Amino acid sequence: MSSHSQFALLKQRRFLPFFLVQSLGAFNDNVYRQAIIGLLGFMSVSPQDKTLYTNLAPAIFILPYFLFSATAGQIAEKLEKSKLIRITTTMEIVIMSLAAIGFLTQDLIVLLTALFCTGLQSTLFGPVKYSILPSVLKPEELTGGNGLVEMGTSLSILIGMIFGGLIFNLAGSHGPTVAAVAIILLAITGNLVSRLIPRADAGAPELKINWNPLTESRAVLRLAKKQVAVRNSVLGVSWFWFFGTVLTGNIPTYADLNLGIGTWYVFPLALFSIGTGVGSLLCERLSARTVEIGLVPLGAFGMSAFLLDLYFARSGVAPVAGLSVSAFLQQPGSWRIVIDLIGIGLFTGFFVVPLFALIQSRTPRQELARAIAGMNIQNAGYIVLAAVLGIALQMKELALGGIRIPLPGLTIPQVFLVLAIANALVAIWIFTLVPEFLMRFLSWVLVRFLYRLRLQGIEKHVPDEGPALLVCNHVSYMDALLLAASIPRPVRFVMYYKIFNIPVMSWIFRTAKAIPIAGAKENPELMRRAFEEIDQALAEGEIVGIFPEGALTRDGDIAPFKSGVEKILEQRPVPVVPMALKGMWSSMWSRRDSRLGRMRVPRRFRAHVDVVAAPPVDGATATAESLEATVRGLRGDAA
Repeated sequence: MSSHSQFALLKQRRFLPFFLVQSLGAFNDNVYRQAIIGLLGFMSVSPQDKTLYTNLAPAIFILPYFLFSATAGQIAEKLEKSKLIRITTTMEIVIMSLAAIGFLTQDLIVLLTALFCTGLQSTLFGPVKYSILPSVLKPEELTGGNGLVEMGTSLSILIGMIFGGLIFNLAGSHGPTVAAVAIILLAITGNLVSRLIPRADAGAPELKINWNPLTESRAVLRLAKKQVAVRNSVLGVSWFWFFGTVLTGNIPTYADLNLGIGTWYVFPLALFSIGTGVGSLLCERLSARTVEIGLVPLGAFGMSAFLLDLYFARSGVAPVAGLSVSAFLQQPGSWRIVIDLIGIGLFTGFFVVPLFALIQSRTPRQELARAIAGMNIQNAGYIVLAAVLGIALQMKELALGGIRIPLPGLTIPQVFLVLAIANALVAIWIFTLVPEFLMRFLSWVLVRFLYRLRLQGIEKHVPDEGPALLVCNHVSYMDALLLAASIPRPVRFVMYYKIFNIPVMSWIFRTAKAIPIAGAKENPELMRRAFEEIDQALAEGEIVGIFPEGALTRDGDIAPFKSGVEKILEQRPVPVVPMALKGMWSSMWSRRDSRLGRMRVPRRFRAHVDVVAAPPVDGATATAESLEATVRGLRGDAA
């Protein structure tokens, strides 16, 4: 595994200014919203008016996502990205200047108008926020970059809430002035930093903008659903927002009624945010710098497990009220609750970061911003649905025109229990629709449990897009899984049909769209179909992986490459990437021992296995003999 750290991106201009702009924007948004709540207390408004604001404000902020996301996606596709970011941060200065007037005059109408404009600015920034990353990051950096962005966003939201909430407590009578100055200075800082973002070309500069929000909203939603894996990744991201809205929306009341720390409700929010940040950062390490969607099932079921335990940890009201954080931590069972909240956040990071990376890696560059816009429309719908259901589940009845409709009347811990069960069911449903998620999870567990991969040349030599043929020595039954775990893009492996049909492993191979093949004497029809499927996959721009020896090595040495590779290239001369596996001959999955001997535990548990790639070779001139020589050179003496 590469020793590269994602934190190295924070030292590079291609990423750092964008990261800072994104974090400053999230920070300023939450300072602003919490400062409005502080102003309501400062003005001594009635509880009814305060409740009206807390319910009205989220709706005002989210409304622009429904109205303008489709237009925002087109603009983000058509304009050069750093220019668009400068435009949106300039808008933020103007909007926050209006909000400052609202604070100074204590005019809630002005503040709510500015809040709507803030939602509009966030709507415009959303598509460029995620579509810029594939333009400035290498494919192997997408998971780490997204992890940093999610970590920065989570912590910025948390710190912004704390800072905004403290303004009126600490500044007293000067609170409105401090709030007004703070939000303007933050907006100006974000704009100045945005000017350091390097140029990132437009995805579709010739795009003609459709200003009709209804027809274009349908169009961008279709773009987000073109590919099955992308469509269900978008669904997964929307579910993440649903899950997060129900959870965080109920935490303030949960902290008061069930934890006894009502005035310190930000503490459980902080635990969740810190967990999300840590989980987001760990994704790169766990995925070995690939877009590893195998982490998504792990994240989903981890979220449900910790949320379920949170219900059992404190299903009733707090035994003591009015606690400080330190006093709460001294209560029996408090550390279990702390671990649960961090665990929920941790696995939330595992869940959402690979989904963002997959959407970015598999959506065409010229469509990505619009696909993100379609996702944002769907996200907004799920957020509204979560807010409505979160309230409805806790109501005992609803009166409509004199008719009283009974409702569940659940406690907040019971809402969390329902959410944990629903999350598990939704996860199972998504993974049933796209077995690739579960397949990658199983292969990820197998490979990471048994081996430690060391990758050489993968990032540099495996093409980011377009067709390619991978040729590699064949040492063990695990070879295809090892290569799949090492390469960021999906690979269509060609494998001997008897290996393809191994129980349990067969499901993984079928889900990965592996291509079974047999010898000409064994099954000529299967061989013919295999070559047709290989050519079709290459014609569609996919990567195909083959083992030209035709069988597992029986002595650890590389057998002569068969002419099948030349037949493939004769029909379609795509680039060929020679690869070699080193360290697998001693595995129980090789033929080094007898069948009985192969059933032993690996001689070196978690042994190092090297996966090495050479520069691509021109398919028009490559021969079986030359490719064999290159692979032998890559492997060296290490079998």
